[in-house]
Amino acid sequence: GAKLRRNDGNNIQNHPLGLVAALTEGFDNLQSLDDLLALLGYDTKLIRDSDISVYTKGETIAQKKVSDLKERARICNETENGLFLSIHQNYFSDSRYSGAQVFYGIEENSQALAQKLQAAFIGTVNIGSKRTSKKADGIYLMEHISCTGVLIECGFLSNPEEEAKLRSDTYQKQLCCVIASAVSNFLDG
Repeated sequence: GAKLRRNDGNNIQNHPLGLVAALTEGFDNLQSLDDLLALLGYDTKLIRDSDISVYTKGETIAQKKVSDLKERARICNETENGLFLSIHQNYFSDSRYSGAQVFYGIEENSQALAQKLQAAFIGTVNIGSKRTSKKADGIYLMEHISCTGVLIECGFLSNPEEEAKLRSDTYQKQLCCVIASAVSNFLDG
């Protein structure tokens, strides 16, 4: 499992943390997020730190994808007091859509974390956005993990202006700061 705990010498908090990222769409700063959480005093372990599946079986691409999802869910479910972040970039056929959106899993604290994250995005990088966090209906991982879990769509690659920002190292680091701050506020609050 992935462990997250305060590194203050007293180990007052002991929160395991699983971070999962979909890096195929250009989110290259997952290590920066991991580093920020470490700076805030949390020990973390990434389930995926590159665009490599964690499947354990399968011959076809479809079988490997199913195995990958099940393996990530298993890792989360075996992590005591886990917290799961799945980080992605969105894409939609209509290019007018923009802004981060956070979806939450079925565990009771997931909605509270999603709301903190969504508010943090609106207060920093998506000022004026009307987006709200939403329940992650039909998303396998969010329906098959027993820990607090959210899926973070950082923005829309289908919106040319937002795509340029999302591909920017500076903007990705801003997103990391927003996510780390919101997660820390959630855990410490």
